Amino acid sequence: MTAIDGRSGAAGSTAEDAKQQAKQAAGQARVKLREQVDQRTTQAGERVGTTASDVRTVADELRRQGKEKPAQYAEQAAERAERLGGYLRDSDGDTILRDVEGFARSKPWALAAAGLALGFAASRLLKASSTERYRQSSGPDYATRTRLPASTAPPPVPTEPGSVGVGMT
Repeated sequence: MTAIDGRSGAAGSTAEDAKQQAKQAAGQARVKLREQVDQRTTQAGERVGTTASDVRTVADELRRQGKEKPAQYAEQAAERAERLGGYLRDSDGDTILRDVEGFARSKPWALAAAGLALGFAASRLLKASSTERYRQSSGPDYATRTRLPASTAPPPVPTEPGSVGVGMT
């Protein structure tokens, strides 16, 4: 009976070790995710800040041209971009993830709309890229390789009911 108790103890210890390793792996994955979010958002914040500066330059040029209303819109866009850039640059991964989760909980319809928009954009991108891949795979001599001999070409199609197609008598 002690052999059975010893085995169940070893099995329990092994199961406990597996749980512990799973917790460690999950913890390490969370840390890596936070680090990646920190790094990527800091980079994105810097890019958005640069873009905001460019938009301010455009606003100044519009003002010099006497286009005050478009200049105001550009200035407002630059201010918002600067705020977003500062938030992305200065916030840590935990804060950003928490804010995204909070936004998703408070406005699930907005999250669904964003998912729908992203899905639509991804489908258009895939369609465009598949068309381009098809064109590239067919190559410039594709049309000559796939032409049917003249004897097997289909007859011309009539344009109107009761009319005879081109070349048909």
